Amino acid sequence: MNIKSNEKKENSAIELVIEVSAAEFDAAINKVYNKQKKNIMVPGFRKGKVPRKMVEKMYGEQVFFEDAVEEAYPAAYDAALKEAGIVPVAYPKLEIVEVSKDGFTFKALVTVQPEASVKEYKGLVVAKPEVKVTAADVKAEMKPYIDRASRLVSVDRKAKKGDVAVIDFEGFKDGVAFEGGKGENYSLELGSGSFVPGFEEQVIGMKAGEEKDLDITFPENYTADLAGAAVVFKVKVNEVKERQEPTLDDEFAKDVSEFDTLDEFKKDLKEKLKARRQEQAERDYEAAVIDALLDNLVCDVPEAMVDYRADKMVEEQAMRMQQNGLNFQDYLKYMGLSMDDVRAQAKTAADRTVRTALALDAVAKAEGIEVTQEELDAEVKRLAEQFHVTEDQVRELTNPDDMKQDLASKKALELVKSSAKKPAKKKEEAQAESAEAQTEE
Repeated sequence: MNIKSNEKKENSAIELVIEVSAAEFDAAINKVYNKQKKNIMVPGFRKGKVPRKMVEKMYGEQVFFEDAVEEAYPAAYDAALKEAGIVPVAYPKLEIVEVSKDGFTFKALVTVQPEASVKEYKGLVVAKPEVKVTAADVKAEMKPYIDRASRLVSVDRKAKKGDVAVIDFEGFKDGVAFEGGKGENYSLELGSGSFVPGFEEQVIGMKAGEEKDLDITFPENYTADLAGAAVVFKVKVNEVKERQEPTLDDEFAKDVSEFDTLDEFKKDLKEKLKARRQEQAERDYEAAVIDALLDNLVCDVPEAMVDYRADKMVEEQAMRMQQNGLNFQDYLKYMGLSMDDVRAQAKTAADRTVRTALALDAVAKAEGIEVTQEELDAEVKRLAEQFHVTEDQVRELTNPDDMKQDLASKKALELVKSSAKKPAKKKEEAQAESAEAQTEE
C-alpha cells in the first residue's frame, strides 16, 4: 500500500489517493480464486480443481478483479489511515480510479472531526427547575393504590366518567368487520383513554341493555390499515359498575403498603415522588445547559458526520429490539413508519448528539481537562459492577481512548453546569414568591 496523495478538502474532509501494489493485489486475487474455485466447472477438470491461470485464460485476466478489489481495499484503507494519522468520523466515500494486473488505485474521501470552539461556556444563564410536591400530587400518587383497594359495584343508572362499562363491541369499515375490532364482555374504564379517541365519550350516558352505533375516525398516526379511517362500532352495554373507594385511614395504609399509618405512607410517597422529580429536573436542567452551550458553538458540522451517527442510532435501536425478541420491520409496519421516517427522526437526534460532543470537546481542550489512569480504572470498575462482568471483560469490550474522551466530556459538562447562573428574577416574581412563602408559614 502506498499513499499517492493526501489533500485537504472542504467540509472537514481529506482525500487520500491510495495505491495497492501488484503483489498485494495478486494475493487478494488468489484469496478470491480459492474461495470461488469449488464452484468453477471447466470440461476436462474436476470441479474445484481448475487452475487459476486456466480460468483467467478462458474468461480474461480481469475475471477476479472486482471481487479482489473488494477483498483488498479495506486493509489498504485502514493501513493508509494509520500511516496518515487520520481518525475518521463517518463512512468514507470510495472511488476506484484504475485497476490492472499491476494493482489498483482508489480515492477515499474521509470526513474528520471539524475544528470547533465555544464563544462562551462559563456563566451561562440557565433557569433551574424548582421541585415542588403538593398534597394534590401525593393524592394522585395514591390513586393506583386506591383503585386496587376499590370495589366495583353494579349500578342501575347511566354510565359516567370513572365508571367501568362491561361491553360487547364490533367495528365495521365500509360495512365489513375488521380484524381486531371485536370484543365481548370487555371491561372498559370510561375516561381512561385506553380506546380510540371518541369511543369512551360516546359510551358515557348509556345504560345496561342499551345498544348504540358509534361513529369513529381513527387518528392519522394509527396502524397503516386503519389510519384516518371512518368506522362504525356497534356497542352493547351489558353492565355499568361504579368504583367504591376505601376509607383512607391507617387500615388502608396497612393493606396497601409496608407502613402502619396513613401519614407514614403519605410521607413515603411524597419523598419518592420528590426524588423522581428532582432527577427529572436535573435532566431538564442539563438539557437546558447544553442548549445554551450549543448556542455558543462555532463549528461547521459535516453532514456526513451526522448521517453516520444517525445510521448508528438506527442500528442500535434495531439491535435492542432484536435482543428483546422483536422484529424491527414488524415494529415499523405496526407504527406505520418507513425506514426514511426513522432515519429522519434519528438524524434530528444525531445532529444534537454530534454538536454536543463537539462543544464539550472544545471546552475540555480550552480548559486543559485531562483524565487520569485512576479515573479510567474507576470507570472500568463502575461499568463492571453495573453490567455484572469482570474488569478485564470491560477492557476487552471498550476502547480506552473513547472512554477517556467520554470522561473528559463529562468533566467539561460538570464545569459548564457548575458555573451556570440563574436568570435574575423580576420584581413581581420575587414579591409573589415572598408572599407564597409567608402563606406557607
